[in-house]
Amino acid sequence: MQIKVNRKNIVFSPDSSRVIARFNYSGDEKSKGIILKILELSEEQAKEELVKVLRGYSKRHRNISSIFEHHFNKLSHLLKELNINTHDISNVMKTLIGSYFTKEYSIESAAFFNPSMVEDPDQSVVQKGEKRVIFSFRATGEGHISSIVFRGGILDENCNLQVKGSGKMLNEAKNIKRHAYNKKHFFSELSELHENDQEIKSNIFSKLPEDFSYGELDRVVKTTKKELNLCLSGEILCDEIMWLASSHYEIIFSLDTDISERVIFPISDNEKNGIEDARFVKFTDDNGEITYYATYTAYDGITILPKLMTTKNFYHFKITPINGQVGRNKGMALFPRKINGKFAMLCRIDGINNYISFSDDLNRWNEAKLLQKPKYPWEFVQVGNCGSPIETKDGWLVITHAVGQMREYVMGASLFDLDNPEIEIGRLNMPLMIPNEIEREGYVPNVIYSCGSIIHNGILCIPYAMSDYASSFATVNLEALLTELKANND
Repeated sequence: MQIKVNRKNIVFSPDSSRVIARFNYSGDEKSKGIILKILELSEEQAKEELVKVLRGYSKRHRNISSIFEHHFNKLSHLLKELNINTHDISNVMKTLIGSYFTKEYSIESAAFFNPSMVEDPDQSVVQKGEKRVIFSFRATGEGHISSIVFRGGILDENCNLQVKGSGKMLNEAKNIKRHAYNKKHFFSELSELHENDQEIKSNIFSKLPEDFSYGELDRVVKTTKKELNLCLSGEILCDEIMWLASSHYEIIFSLDTDISERVIFPISDNEKNGIEDARFVKFTDDNGEITYYATYTAYDGITILPKLMTTKNFYHFKITPINGQVGRNKGMALFPRKINGKFAMLCRIDGINNYISFSDDLNRWNEAKLLQKPKYPWEFVQVGNCGSPIETKDGWLVITHAVGQMREYVMGASLFDLDNPEIEIGRLNMPLMIPNEIEREGYVPNVIYSCGSIIHNGILCIPYAMSDYASSFATVNLEALLTELKANND
């Protein structure tokens, strides 16, 4: 039986007017020339030029002058080479120089897709039967660089969605904290990436305390390079050590930002070409403590690295890599609680089948078991998850994506045993959703895709992307879906 899907008349479209101010750098020599030209201006001329740029951009960015100052501070090495003392430069001149090394970047000018949806940790001031929710999206802009952005909304008792208007003063995290590393854990992570050059590793790690900072590691690596006169493989190893270290960080957003104004833009080297497909989930620990996790794919232009994002409040985020044999692939989705004392994760190893993995450590996943293979013609190419499993009275509900003829991506659904999710209770024998005539047109035609749904008042709420361009929202009666899944258990 075909399950009724209620597509809502809501479209989240790319908005090219949503911009952030990024550092704009074009090489040392050209930058030195720019700085010298600006310094030739009189103080009055500098003030006049600064007023012009502030007039044009102060309403587009929160505290744009502080952004200019921050970007000026990134030029300290050039000023040193030019034998210019920063104390001799006025604040007006510093701010003006910073403006020449700033550019606007439209974070979602190309696409706004692959959403997930979770309950907002703040449920104050909502009416009976309502639920405040947070959507995450993959926003793609110039150069096809992806970042994570958010929208807020409220579901009424019938799952009608009221979307909160999006703010224009977009904000990147200002306070970036380097992670504190444990020597044993870090060495283990590194060994998975690089098994050789034990002598160099030992030389570096013998100089570090049991717990060390990014700065301490950076100093030791630079010292080792000078002392050992490394060959090419040694240089590569040192680069990999710093590459791995940069994948651990924390970010904090200002408390005066709206959820729609917080942008998680690539920070570390291993994600410089994009942060892709965050699957957010509200996780309840054994003691009842709530934490929001998101698995996502970091991409540096060559290599992917699955990563884990952790937050309690959507202001403070901790980012760490996912390690282990399983943690080398896309599409990982965490269960919302432990199962039999272990963390559980849906994953994709071979690009064809769905797998499940269990671990004692959220950041290390080494073994996976085959969970389900393509079964019906519309999923012969591959089957995977569309976000974290959802707990219901009848089992773990997993919304799936499947690929068939003409590379058409559709969404299906499966049900797994609560105590042993390796057991499939049932699977829809026809797609839950197929791209319609409107949804099939876009950057990548014939694709609908989701990164996470929720249940509200007996209704399954599914945010989904339309052909990798825009996103929408649909609802399904949960009981009808569960009944059909239990009936298809052959």
